[in-house]
Amino acid sequence: MKRILTAYLGTLLAFLILDGLWLGVLMGPTYREWLGPLMLATPVVGPAIAFYLLYGAGVVVFGVMPAVREQRLSRATLFSGLLGLIAYGTYDLTNWATLQGWPAQLALIDLAWGTVVSALAGTAGYLAVRRFT
Repeated sequence: MKRILTAYLGTLLAFLILDGLWLGVLMGPTYREWLGPLMLATPVVGPAIAFYLLYGAGVVVFGVMPAVREQRLSRATLFSGLLGLIAYGTYDLTNWATLQGWPAQLALIDLAWGTVVSALAGTAGYLAVRRFT
């Protein structure tokens, strides 16, 4: 149980920091420009918290813990990144296919970001387990 909790906290912390920088500093203004009135001025906190908690659990279950059992960092990175590609792809490609004016650039950038941030968060979760348990 300690390993799972350590993996979860390491993964979640890394994801929150990286996604916070991405959304708050690097891409926030671009998202506002591209999405216009679709984007709320202030996010609704409850669903955002639910997303981070659930997504962090998904990265741990599908990326980190199988890698911990096999003692393979590369598996944590690869499978966490693959989960990011699938999850962000589900969101972005569906929006691109169904919402008028959803920018193709946004979908592609977000797919890449989801893959990278998930891979990095899964790697951090794996390394946290190796370091602290």
